Amino acid sequence: MKPAELFDLSNEVAVVIGATGALGGAVAEGLAEAGAKIAVVGRSAERGNARVKSIQDKGAKAAFFAADVLQAKSLHAAHEAIEKALGAPTILINAAGGNDPKVTVTAERSFEQIALDDWRANFDLNLVGGVVLPCQEFGAAMVKRGKGSIINIASVSGHLPLSRVVSYSASKAAVLNLTLFLAREWAKKGVRVNSITPGFFPAEQNRALLFNPDGTPSERTKSIWGHTPMGRFGEAKELIGAALFLASERASSFVTGNDIRVDGGFLAQTI
Repeated sequence: MKPAELFDLSNEVAVVIGATGALGGAVAEGLAEAGAKIAVVGRSAERGNARVKSIQDKGAKAAFFAADVLQAKSLHAAHEAIEKALGAPTILINAAGGNDPKVTVTAERSFEQIALDDWRANFDLNLVGGVVLPCQEFGAAMVKRGKGSIINIASVSGHLPLSRVVSYSASKAAVLNLTLFLAREWAKKGVRVNSITPGFFPAEQNRALLFNPDGTPSERTKSIWGHTPMGRFGEAKELIGAALFLASERASSFVTGNDIRVDGGFLAQTI
């Protein structure tokens, strides 16, 4: 087999939950360029269709499917629509989730002042909606067919709890643990389950924290760069290689229960 054939996804259908975001979107476009048909799944039709157009403009096949990841019935309806439009999913990318200011520790809000309902909402977004329900819906179908690759997007904060984002860090630690559990459960059933841990990637929602109005790096950015051996932020396209490797059965047929860190060495730095 030629090396290029290892990453040919021409016969694959990839469901990318969170493809409307920067990281999930980059992965979706990378898998599409490798030949996969892409199901862009999310709540925003406007953002979802914009991602679909970006993929289609490059000659690949994609379609948007509306779904609420916290509603099992919504995911099931999307699954049925995907199968009719694109075929049975063989790849699942779980890239939905994020932090919420209401569960962030600040000078005005200590850990013990976080409202339990707010904690549950953010934790459920990242774990239940981010991994549990999509894996129950799409992963279970992959198990029945005996073929599939699931890739959960974790976070450096799941390995090393970062200051302030306490609920997010705890939920991403749970994502890593659940990835290992599912990898073990489904290893003999043809479904591989792995995760990718991104480091720090600037996005619209955190740009104001990372850069001053004049474009210079903020103190938070300087701290992050100082803890990152490569001394910079990542670019969304730098996740594509890891995703292609894990998505391709030819390239990673004996790889399950693994986490690939795409973090510029952040987790290798101790002091």
